[in-house]
Amino acid sequence: MNRTFKSISLNSTMLEVIEKLQFKTPTEIQSKVIPAILKGESVIGQSHTGSGKTHSFLIPIFNQLISEKKQVQSVITAPTRELATQLYDEVKKIIKLANKEQEWKAKLLVGGTDRHKMAEKLKEPPHIIVGTPGRILDLVKEEAISIYSATTFVIDEADLMLDLGFITDVDQLLVRCKEDIQLMVFSATIPQRLEHFFKKYLENPLHVKIDNELSPETMEHRLISVKHREEDDIIFQISKAINPYLAIIFTNGKENADKLHDKLLQRGLNVGIIHGGLSPRERKRILKEIQSLKYQYIVATDLASRGIDIKGVSHVINAQLPKEEEFYIHRVGRTARAGMEGTAISLYREEDIKLIEKLQQKGLEFVFYDVRDGQWQDAKAWNERNLRLKTTTNVEKEAWKQVRKPKKVKPGYKKKMKKQQESIKRRIVKKSQQKRSK
Repeated sequence: MNRTFKSISLNSTMLEVIEKLQFKTPTEIQSKVIPAILKGESVIGQSHTGSGKTHSFLIPIFNQLISEKKQVQSVITAPTRELATQLYDEVKKIIKLANKEQEWKAKLLVGGTDRHKMAEKLKEPPHIIVGTPGRILDLVKEEAISIYSATTFVIDEADLMLDLGFITDVDQLLVRCKEDIQLMVFSATIPQRLEHFFKKYLENPLHVKIDNELSPETMEHRLISVKHREEDDIIFQISKAINPYLAIIFTNGKENADKLHDKLLQRGLNVGIIHGGLSPRERKRILKEIQSLKYQYIVATDLASRGIDIKGVSHVINAQLPKEEEFYIHRVGRTARAGMEGTAISLYREEDIKLIEKLQQKGLEFVFYDVRDGQWQDAKAWNERNLRLKTTTNVEKEAWKQVRKPKKVKPGYKKKMKKQQESIKRRIVKKSQQKRSK
């Protein structure tokens, strides 16, 4: 859609903010979602990280804010305190750019902070609440804040909200809102269980699905076969072959993350760790240390692949491949952002072949490598033999198709036909080789 921000019905304050943010034209999701939100429609926005979805709801929310009304007008929820904090930082940035720090108020409500102090600060209700569903619900139940006045409600990263079991808290919050509240749901995927939730709260919503390209051209996808070796040994060899600005090493689950982190520390790598099992204080400290470039490597679970903005990631290493394609895309999406180059290196086992095939069918190109003594070595693809057999069979068939069949059958005709087929086959193979060498 050839829209500009000026062609969307936004007020002068928001157009100034957009200019200061240096946004030139709306992203695809912004151009489709913002006008619908401004009309008061409920929306489901389905897109991957980096598509501009955060501002697709923040811009219209601020556009409709009435500063004179000293009550909660918008509730924005996210599944983790890190994601909520990032959203809150964007909210504060808009308030500052709009020069409305005295008029517009926003509050961050997340776990890991003193509830009593927070309740004190809420005596004057903010216009916007950003937070995790559990903490907002606690404060609503304690009557420290009321959300009944809210006209808009955002559920960000809804599929992760479902995975982490927070959708029931969201449900409890919506019960305490007006029936006609405008709902904005953003999610990379829409699992079946979310559909039931939508039916309960959404009446004819606008569903916008943005099919982002699977992977930027600036990213290379490398695969290394584990072959009975230890993950930490392979990753240590990779560390000798690359000099990352910052590399995220993904594992499946907290236990695997802890084990790998300890082993890599023993090998002398400068490595941090982040996962949902850490205390709020630890997670906050480690994120600060990551941002100040204390580590060259970070071992992480999928928590870090979803929305947490870790800048400058040059490499993503999958110590274990995830079970689903979506999670692979989320993980590798941490690198090669904003036109920069990036490399995704995945250790694979036999049970990962189905996933690799699915990703290849979707258009991802993998390069097979091994790494020994800190040196990259070309490796054969796991299915190379099958591909060779398939190619040979196709050449056989094509050659037989071109064999001239005799009008009259004479003794030895089968031998002659076979000889002819062999000659055609050699010609086809030669042609194919010439094409490849060009």
